[in-house]
Amino acid sequence: MNHTAARVSDGDRDSVVDRVQQAYADGRLSSAELDRRLELALTATSRGELEPAVADLPDEAVRLESTGGRIERTGEWRVPRLLRIDSEYGRVRLDLSRAAIGHPEIHIELWLTYGSATVILPPGATANADGVRSEWGRVACKAAGHARPGAPHVRITGELTYGRLTVRNSRR
Repeated sequence: MNHTAARVSDGDRDSVVDRVQQAYADGRLSSAELDRRLELALTATSRGELEPAVADLPDEAVRLESTGGRIERTGEWRVPRLLRIDSEYGRVRLDLSRAAIGHPEIHIELWLTYGSATVILPPGATANADGVRSEWGRVACKAAGHARPGAPHVRITGELTYGRLTVRNSRR
């Protein structure tokens, strides 16, 4: 299925509207540009029509780093559009099952030297870990790989030198 032809939901439109309004509040857009982009976002029926409204705006990104400790996010936490994780010897556990996910697609970049990572998805969410390179570890993605309308989709990329990655849906 063509990703840009996929139909968008009200939640997808709302997410783009929030990004456009934040860019205006940050002084990145004029009021005329705000109006134009909001009209694009509110009338879009496909991802291809929605993407131009935010294509040149900075992406929300969070970076988490650890040399030897654990990186863990569980419970009710806000998931950014882009999460970069850099860990030398630690363990990473990202439980998205009760997290606030405000974006139709989330991108997680994992850079692990030693250690493991576990990503737990909410029920119905999908994931694609094809962009993860592993030298001596393993990658196991037990979630459906194709995005579904109305369900969060997690795209995981990066490199695991000696670690392993497990991606699965919540058992709840």
